Amino acid sequence: MREYKTQMEAAKKGIITPEMRTVAEKEYKTPEEIMRSVAIGEVCIPCNINHKSLSAEGIGAGLRTKINVNLGISGDCKNYDVEMQKVDMALKFGAEAIMDLSNYGKTNTFRQELVKKSPAMIGTVPMYDAIGYLEKDLLEITAEDFLKVVRAHAEEGVDFMTIHAGINRRAVEAFMRDKRKMNIVSRGGSLLFAWMMMTGNENPFYEYYDKVLDILEEYDVTISLGDALRPGCIDDATDAGQVSELIELGALTERAWARNVQVMVEGPGHMAMDEIAANMKMQKRICHNAPFYVLGPLVTDIFPGYDHITSAIGGAIAAASGADFLCYVTPAEHLRLPDINDVKEGIIASRIAAHAADIAKGVPHARDLDNAMAEARHKVDWEEMFKIAVDGDKAREYFESTPPADRHTCSMCGKMCAVRTTNMILEGKKVEFCTER
Repeated sequence: MREYKTQMEAAKKGIITPEMRTVAEKEYKTPEEIMRSVAIGEVCIPCNINHKSLSAEGIGAGLRTKINVNLGISGDCKNYDVEMQKVDMALKFGAEAIMDLSNYGKTNTFRQELVKKSPAMIGTVPMYDAIGYLEKDLLEITAEDFLKVVRAHAEEGVDFMTIHAGINRRAVEAFMRDKRKMNIVSRGGSLLFAWMMMTGNENPFYEYYDKVLDILEEYDVTISLGDALRPGCIDDATDAGQVSELIELGALTERAWARNVQVMVEGPGHMAMDEIAANMKMQKRICHNAPFYVLGPLVTDIFPGYDHITSAIGGAIAAASGADFLCYVTPAEHLRLPDINDVKEGIIASRIAAHAADIAKGVPHARDLDNAMAEARHKVDWEEMFKIAVDGDKAREYFESTPPADRHTCSMCGKMCAVRTTNMILEGKKVEFCTER
């Protein structure tokens, strides 16, 4: 039996765990550096004791920006085979986390298969699963019922859970007082708000927060403190509801750390570009430098069908300004459940944002592949370029769709390729176009 319950407890005791060593190797850090960051909560390593296939990842300050892929069934789309194809896509393109957001029927079979198969971290939102798991209508669910779902997910091996504990009565008062255009757009947050208003009770995840922590500590599940009052349009960003909830999340972060439960804090949402950097700093200050997990932010509201791009723009700014974990957004956002192609587009867009931010932040070795690509382009070595590219198959498909007469160029510039021209001159060769026709 190990000497600690959670990664944070081990770190506080000065114990370097196997997971800390794995993260240190991936991040070009020493195990001692990772241990110190976990001990103070600036890095978390979500790793449920029952997730045996996990390849541990660290999330937090000084580490690579990680990305999450959402998937799962709904009442209108119930094909688990398709969802498993999305899992394969996420793993192929290097997503570090997968969240099962299924909200219909008995979801535990799929989740157990996911945990068994996936080396990526697995996350859930127990609130989504409550109605199907318990087979009760919302008004009939008790606080104890909600805790049963949390325990079930923990037992199944989920590494992190989004728990909307911050939308308590104080935060709701601020939300109700400061009118919004979009009100509440968080699915879990809206269900809790409805339950609170219909029953007259406090948020059960807030009222019984210590019992939630009991479960999470037992299985070493990281709590991802959900932002139920995140802005759902740019006009609602940084309003009283969002900030009031953030203040509650800061207090809940410290309470979790006191129990050695690792924490991430979730953030907006929709937000104009000029507000993003300030929001990242505010979150880090109020939540004591806990790792920050953001959805987007989406920087405009009028591009449905292209929200993977509006999200990647905001995500790059957010991560460069301090966010540690990006939740992908697909072209289907606001429109329908994403298909396999939507998932791919969302993953690539999110990876672009994360990688661009890591370069800007000076994360160790972030530029290595970019420098390798520059070398390959300098040599006009197409095979090497396809090998280095994150999506080499697509790059090859584009190149070969309109093949050049000379493979040392592409069909855009042909023999007038700037790289080819400069290389020839520096090699002492003469550049002639007319005689080469």
